[in-house]
Amino acid sequence: MHNVVRFVLQTTAYAAFAFAIGYLSFWPRYEYASPASATIKLSLSHATERVQPCVQLTPQQIAELAPNMRRSQSCERKRRPLLLELELDGDVVIELQAAPSGLWGDGPASVYERFDLVPGTHTITVRMRDSAQVDTWDYTHTEDVTLEAGRYLTITFRAENGGFRIR
Repeated sequence: MHNVVRFVLQTTAYAAFAFAIGYLSFWPRYEYASPASATIKLSLSHATERVQPCVQLTPQQIAELAPNMRRSQSCERKRRPLLLELELDGDVVIELQAAPSGLWGDGPASVYERFDLVPGTHTITVRMRDSAQVDTWDYTHTEDVTLEAGRYLTITFRAENGGFRIR
């Protein structure tokens, strides 16, 4: 009799636990995007220029290095900050400076920004500076896009593929 009561209590506890897990798997509902607005995601990771340019080593300097440390150039590790600007219909909505990652500031700078806006046709301009220039942008891309409600628009960057890509 004692085993029957224990079996019934265990079955009831397992059923309640399974019901709770099943219920919480679909409630509360998670909305990835607002059904009434469009979402723009700006996501990129890019290594900027070094603060100091690399120096070409002479054959004598290379020979003075340990065999496992020999290289043709000597480069400063630290990189410049990444400057980024996103303009939507003539208004600047994002203007930021991203520091390079890594313990010595020698890694790529990463940016992730997300914001919602009214669906419709918009003009998007993205500008980025990864060098020591002051007056001009290294990369600029302008595109007219039509945004639909509940949909995402992603802006990415790859220097080897020509720069910005909006999709």
